[in-house]
Amino acid sequence: MIRVQDLVKVYPGGTRAVDRVSFRVGHGEFFGFLGPNGAGKTTTIKVLATLLKKTSGRAVVAGYDVDRDAQSVRRSIGFAMQEVGLDDLSKGRDFLVLQGVLYGMSRREASVRAGELLELVGLADVADRRVGTYSGGMRRRIDLVGALMHSPQLLFLDEPTTGLDPQSRLAIWEHLERLSSDGVTVFLTTQIMEEADRLCDRIAIIDRGTIVAEGSPAILKGEIGGDVVHLTLADRGENGHLIDKAASLAAEQPFVRQVESVDGHLAIKVVDGGEAAPQLMRNLHDAGISVRNVTVSQPSLDDVFLKHTGRQIRADEASEDEAGQLLKAFLGVKRG
Repeated sequence: MIRVQDLVKVYPGGTRAVDRVSFRVGHGEFFGFLGPNGAGKTTTIKVLATLLKKTSGRAVVAGYDVDRDAQSVRRSIGFAMQEVGLDDLSKGRDFLVLQGVLYGMSRREASVRAGELLELVGLADVADRRVGTYSGGMRRRIDLVGALMHSPQLLFLDEPTTGLDPQSRLAIWEHLERLSSDGVTVFLTTQIMEEADRLCDRIAIIDRGTIVAEGSPAILKGEIGGDVVHLTLADRGENGHLIDKAASLAAEQPFVRQVESVDGHLAIKVVDGGEAAPQLMRNLHDAGISVRNVTVSQPSLDDVFLKHTGRQIRADEASEDEAGQLLKAFLGVKRG
């Protein structure tokens, strides 16, 4: 559904927002583009949606080249952007009907389709209320189905749940899972690790304009190398000698891959946390070392991001996309 080869985007002033990015997305796949603000996610998705001209490289969307056949690309896709684009004075149903008419549907067809989508996202009861009275989660849902009015083959979503409360975010996730099960190809940009892990068949991690990892969430987490057992000792001992002793004992075990002392406790990377934790507890007990607390965690996409970038995902001050940030910098406009 999407083929991207050596995509480059350089903004005025010389900032290279996307640097030779290549990837593919299959029909019916739920593909995630994961990274912090300013990483190149929004620039890439805008190029694919024909909203931004690339500097070089090739991009084919739904079988159409984004430069040579932009109109065909636009007819084939739906796009819900970071900023919800709604008319607060319009009623929910009227907003959707208008979207359908703009895509070439008859008013009757658009009205039927709007009713179906309002039921899908649980907004049928408020369809005749003005959009300005909707909550943040309701606004995001009506914006999302607005991109689905013409039954697109491919849906682009640019950080669709950023800023939503947990309940609204969960509702959006459930709707997206339903769409994916119906065969819609979804291209999702996000900086929410849990969102990517739950929804995506495959992800690409982008940072500073370059893809640093790609694969299914399970495979990428599996490459981290096992579970982590966190142990906090009841007594660190004089000058921390008990911590050192516990670390040495743990390192001797065949199922232990790595031992680190972090903020006064031990982080022990093991093959199987469920089996390893009781054995470690027994070994330390036999050595006269008391454990106050033990937890076992599996690798997460946070760990994957840390491995491939050397740091945690950044939380930038601005919520706008990198295109807006760079344009403001070029024009000398200060952030509000």
